[in-house]
Amino acid sequence: MMMNRRAFSAALVTGAAASLISTHGMAANSTPAKARNFVPAHGLFADGSCWSEVIARLQAAGFNATAVQNPLTTPPEAVASAKRVLARQDCPKVPVGHSFCGMIVTEAGVHPNVSALVYEASYAIA
Repeated sequence: MMMNRRAFSAALVTGAAASLISTHGMAANSTPAKARNFVPAHGLFADGSCWSEVIARLQAAGFNATAVQNPLTTPPEAVASAKRVLARQDCPKVPVGHSFCGMIVTEAGVHPNVSALVYEASYAIA
């Protein structure tokens, strides 16, 4: 199924909002940290600018968003690039992976203060 950019953006914002209220993995009496920082990472055949409309919508909703410019060389270099962007964000943060970058945000998601991961049509490492 093909999805236009507007529907994709709406789906991402909806998914991001859902990740903020998720308590998966949290103790029964603890409150999940509210993420204000989103770090989207593009897949193959794209670059960080493909997130420009999504970033604008997240910023309009009061969130911070910074796209990862994936070097598209090797998975370890892509993970390092994502970790560099995550390190610059205040916490908590939510990496967002599209396509190939599902694997990248899974690996980078062990970064301190990552409160959730969002997979947008991604491959995840099991």
